[in-house]
Amino acid sequence: MYCSLHTHSHYSLLDGLAKIPDLVNRAKEIKMPALALTDHGVMYGTIEFYKTCQENNIKPIIGCEIYVAPRSHLKKEFGIDNKYNHMTLLAKNDQGYKNLTKLVSIAHLEGFYYKPRVDKKTIRKYAEGIIALSGCPAGILSQMSKKDKLEKISETALEWQKIFGQGNFYIEIQPHEQISEIKKMNQVLRKVSQVTKIPLVITTDSHYCLKNDQDAHEILLKINTASTSKEDSGMSLKDFHLHLHSDKEIRKLMPNDSEAIDNSEKIADKIDFKFKFGEYILPAFPLPANETDSFDYMKKLVYQGFKKRYKKNNIEARKQVEYELEVIKKTGYTDYFLIVSDMINWAKNQGIMVGPGRGSAAGSIVSYCLNITSLNPLDFGLIFERFLNPERISMPDIDVDYADDRRHEVINYLVRKYGTDRVAQIITFGIMKSRMVVRDVTRALDYPYAIGDQIAKSIPMGMALELALKSSSDLLGLYNSNPDVKKVIDMALKLENVARHASTHAAGVVISKEPLVNYLPLQRSTGSNDIASTQFSMYDVETIGLLKLDVLGLKNLTIIKNTTRIINKVYGKIVDIDNLPLDDKKTFELFKKGNTVGVFQLESEGMRRYIKELQPTKIDDIMAMVALYRPGPMEFIPDYIRGKIGGKKPKYLHPKLKPILENTYGIAVYQEQILQIARDIAGFSYGEADVLRKAIGKKIKKLLQEQRKKFVKGAIEFSQIDKNLAEKLFDFAEPFARYGFNRAHAACYAMIAYQTAYLKANYPAAFLAALLTSEQKDLDKIAIAVNEAEKQNIKVLPPNINESFPEFAIVKTGKKETIRYGLMAIKNVGVKVAEIITQERIKNGVYKDLKDFIKRLPTNVLNKKSLEALTFSGAFDSFAERNQIFESMDEILNFVKAKSRASKQPDLFGSTNTKVEDSPFELKNVEPANKRKILTWEKEFLGIYLTEHPLQEHISYLKNLPLNTASLNERLINKEVYLAGILTECKKIITKNNANMMFCRLEDLVSSVELIIFPRILENYQSLLMPDSLVGVKGKVNLKDGEIKILVDEVEEINQQKIGAEIVKKFQANQTNQIIVTIPRNSKKSLLEKIKNILESNPGNCNVILKIPVNGNYFEKKLKTRVKPNTNLFQELKEIVGSNNLSI
Repeated sequence: MYCSLHTHSHYSLLDGLAKIPDLVNRAKEIKMPALALTDHGVMYGTIEFYKTCQENNIKPIIGCEIYVAPRSHLKKEFGIDNKYNHMTLLAKNDQGYKNLTKLVSIAHLEGFYYKPRVDKKTIRKYAEGIIALSGCPAGILSQMSKKDKLEKISETALEWQKIFGQGNFYIEIQPHEQISEIKKMNQVLRKVSQVTKIPLVITTDSHYCLKNDQDAHEILLKINTASTSKEDSGMSLKDFHLHLHSDKEIRKLMPNDSEAIDNSEKIADKIDFKFKFGEYILPAFPLPANETDSFDYMKKLVYQGFKKRYKKNNIEARKQVEYELEVIKKTGYTDYFLIVSDMINWAKNQGIMVGPGRGSAAGSIVSYCLNITSLNPLDFGLIFERFLNPERISMPDIDVDYADDRRHEVINYLVRKYGTDRVAQIITFGIMKSRMVVRDVTRALDYPYAIGDQIAKSIPMGMALELALKSSSDLLGLYNSNPDVKKVIDMALKLENVARHASTHAAGVVISKEPLVNYLPLQRSTGSNDIASTQFSMYDVETIGLLKLDVLGLKNLTIIKNTTRIINKVYGKIVDIDNLPLDDKKTFELFKKGNTVGVFQLESEGMRRYIKELQPTKIDDIMAMVALYRPGPMEFIPDYIRGKIGGKKPKYLHPKLKPILENTYGIAVYQEQILQIARDIAGFSYGEADVLRKAIGKKIKKLLQEQRKKFVKGAIEFSQIDKNLAEKLFDFAEPFARYGFNRAHAACYAMIAYQTAYLKANYPAAFLAALLTSEQKDLDKIAIAVNEAEKQNIKVLPPNINESFPEFAIVKTGKKETIRYGLMAIKNVGVKVAEIITQERIKNGVYKDLKDFIKRLPTNVLNKKSLEALTFSGAFDSFAERNQIFESMDEILNFVKAKSRASKQPDLFGSTNTKVEDSPFELKNVEPANKRKILTWEKEFLGIYLTEHPLQEHISYLKNLPLNTASLNERLINKEVYLAGILTECKKIITKNNANMMFCRLEDLVSSVELIIFPRILENYQSLLMPDSLVGVKGKVNLKDGEIKILVDEVEEINQQKIGAEIVKKFQANQTNQIIVTIPRNSKKSLLEKIKNILESNPGNCNVILKIPVNGNYFEKKLKTRVKPNTNLFQELKEIVGSNNLSI
């Protein structure tokens, strides 16, 4: 029976099309008993392939099609070493698998030159346990058949047989004899087989599953080479039939090669390699010299930590520690805890900010005592068994957050401690998602861009193409009516989810007790470091039992660290961030006002709205919001708020639920509460309860039925209740178990949220300076942070060469605190230049003028880009006017060149002459740049308008508009709105009907929004739609790809003549004729007084209706007071009643 021994999956990136499940299913359909995976130079799909084959009763054969270097793979000379041959290698046994991973790793880590190559000498060294096939038409023997004599080819074949051993080397032929070149190759290779007695084997070099996948495969190759169907990319396999052939097909194609066909199964029968899943390969922690037992050492560290953490003898905590130590000893994870603890303590000793914890590990007192986490599990009601379950042993996860700017130092420490051969980062794969793939296919087919764009925009964000066809009537209509669209989608369906590229996982690091190449293949990481990366994904690394650590970089920790550093430098105070008072008034005032821009987890518009409505009074409220603000449980947020604010008393199905749920107002917010329900109602142990939680979460029907039965039986017996109530209790718990959040994780993230809020509330300037430094690469977030600073009366000043540091910094201006723009945030300046400028100033004093600056800095810093950037950003404003410096740039640069030459000229005594004339250049007398030009420069080099916004002269008009771009939200979808601002981008495209339409971005004083202008509208307003135009637009709010956009109906120019009562009146009349203010339940009379004062201070013609709560219902009252709708009015009302209680 024919077995495919040369098979490519989509892990032969942008060359193979077959996804592994499809490949194995096809092999099963054609009754293939065994199947090999031999991707080009890599073993990415090994574990997925192996498991899928086993599930389908097909024998998996692990292999690789390697690239053989023409000489030493260490030589890398173009014209010689970029030529290579292919060879198919299969792991015969355990030793063969290890040798195969070594060969593939060496090819990547040492021999990579165009392709991962390995030389004959290295193959000879690691040939044991490997079966080799001579390769496809690009193989050594195949290529020799075109030019060498039979004798020489035979000698080479015998040499390779000697390398791999008798019976482990086969001459590979392929059934593509419709191509004359292949037919001639096969004829020669048959003769070589006859002469050498080396057996033949037939392979097909499969790249896709079915015959009718060939066109899609050709498109994939076009995507690979960025070419189109009309271009000859030099990479086409359309003359080959590279599908997975059945035994019947092969015998029909090669009727005279039965023995070669049968040999494929004989080779498969020789394969005796199996993975040993379920065994953990944990590295041993290197103990100090005086220690001999890892558990005893850990126990000693735990009790040392216990004394520090629990000053008084806490009996409950001591009992829990003893229990946890026993579980850890029993499960064998002692070294894991020691490795993580050592890593974290090293980082803290280096001044690297480490998070308070992450995930269920925070539920362990042992973790707390080892300094792995910073939260006392007893204070937060956390459960150890949610982390490590003694009744169902599986590898625990201890994930750790580090300041993102120093995460690399932690990984480098692990490499130094455990060895470069035992530590690696983990690979991850980018796949071709629905929207991307339709654009790629459109381009490859050489169709107009508009076709792909139209299809892509008809697919909801994140939705698979097949599902989008079923759920989007627009997309289905296009598919059925347009043949080109149909072709694109049909091709895209075959390419969707195919792997496109490999990269390095953002967090994953693997540590092994032996060299990693004994377990898996390695390659170079995609980042700039020299640490290797695994060729197995994160889940596959865990499947084979290796220790995976998540070493995560968290920007908010960098912000916290930088804020505390600034506080110490500016105010001389040391903030102990791990021991903040958890009842700080200023912090909770900040929460209550929803002033959480920049606060971890709480800065989205929706979260700010809910936090404000909730009026938090304790850290538990923040934990609950972190847990609930997710798809699914979000629907319970109003109930939680009503429970806290409105005093709504929940009803409990059973009295035992009250102590478990009363702190969360009758809602099971956390998974730990489900564990408590199972324990207190059904008599489960925490270990059994965690099994129940996992069963519900995974939705495995059989397991779920078993657990339901067990819960009901336990509840009847343990709580003495009837079956009907027991069923109801399970039904109550089930949805919460599915949506519930890990309480330990919520506690850790709520703590980071509290820490950032505390710093913002108590040291706003320091916090915002640190926030701006961390956000400097994200211009939208820079703009939001600058706006936030202005709200708090903290001015952000332009860069100044004598005051700025590389990062944003606090500068005292009289009694006021201001923030000075960081030099490294200026476009074209960068960290290195910013540091040199600052260090020179600190060392030798401020720069007296521009000439002094030019003289003192190294010439490699003074290039045209950096000098222009410093000029246009305003950094030299204290020296000269910007346009004057710009117009004199040639003279300045000529002096820099002269200075550079002079520094390289030795004088008569052999020393370097660094003298420069005292008057090196003179600035030209020119007209100063106008305000608009200066603002344009600022926008280009700082990313924002800083000193003034182009709309500043229209500020009174804009502030009187009912809405701005930041006010847009999902409740306004399909509503007509009016907005005004400046157009910062305008992009015209051609539709499928050959008409022009446009996408613009409208920016006002606070944010921006995308405008969509369809052809009919564009015809009327084209002259107004240009970058830098000041316009007012009227249109409908639309939600597309999760982002608010405006479908424009009307556009008008804004100028001083038009800004008058007429426009404001016109659009206010269109938009706002009454305001409805809902009074929150249990409000005090003082709130009504505040509302009255706000309304009376904004007199106008708009009606106001109050909705007043009376006995569980609302009574509406129309007020005599009328108001003028404007942004300030709405903002003031939102501040006291919450945005949910205000409607227009």
